Amino acid sequence: MDKEFKKEIIEKMEKTASIVADEFAAVKTGRASPSLIKDIKVDYYGAKTPLNQIASITTPEPHLIVVHPYDGKAIDSIMKALQASKLGLNPSSDGTVLRIPIPPLTDERREELVGLIRRLTEEGRVSLRNIRRDTMKRIQAMEKEGELSEDEAMRYKDRIQEFTDHFTRKLDELLLKKEEEILNG
Repeated sequence: MDKEFKKEIIEKMEKTASIVADEFAAVKTGRASPSLIKDIKVDYYGAKTPLNQIASITTPEPHLIVVHPYDGKAIDSIMKALQASKLGLNPSSDGTVLRIPIPPLTDERREELVGLIRRLTEEGRVSLRNIRRDTMKRIQAMEKEGELSEDEAMRYKDRIQEFTDHFTRKLDELLLKKEEEILNG
């Protein structure tokens, strides 16, 4: 299989798995994590800026996130952005630092979150299948044009299926790990 062709397919599939992993990181598990709020956009001097660029975010306790702005004047903007987010967080401020308690999850909420991550995983699987489908079409076109022999095309198709299976298993592993974290967190 051509190295560039192989590299392109693997990069697309890795990007899909990475996107799913990033989406999982934003799912609240009842445990404090900087990834929960790091990408929240804050109105900082007229520009929408990710929180992690204007403040340090730490988790000194399992159920507490502490945000320490680099610029003390940004604390009100950060507080407004956190309250406006759909995460249901209630930050408190002492004027220099924001403390955000993370409440424990109810059983009902845990089930909702498991449903959400299952949907996200399925979207990732669909994306992988779409990459496979598009690649298979390219291989068929290359075979039709005479750029690949029938045997080469079949080997390419087999390799693409192996890549798809590998990354599907990777998504399933991510799902199991996140489910465990949510249900037992």
